[in-house]
Amino acid sequence: MSPETLALYAVLNRVPKGKVVTYGHLAGLAGRPGAARWAGMVLKNLPSDTKLPWHRVINSQGRISQPGEHGEIQRSLLEKEQILFENNKINLKTYLWRP
Repeated sequence: MSPETLALYAVLNRVPKGKVVTYGHLAGLAGRPGAARWAGMVLKNLPSDTKLPWHRVINSQGRISQPGEHGEIQRSLLEKEQILFENNKINLKTYLWRP
């Protein structure tokens, strides 16, 4: 596993319950500014039994990027953390994690 991937995992693990981070913000905090797609690919390849809070990562518009069942699971996990959706969007002014 690359040091960059490990850095992304470390940052993701710090995102607190009730907050979200965008793919781009996550990549930047992991030392790869402008690499939102890279962050998405890393997360897409997480093992299904991961303990990392992958569900707290959303796109820059405040939306869940994954359609279908995966997106429904992500939304459910976020709602359990009291994150509210309005018109299928999360208000980033309210919920974006700023370390």
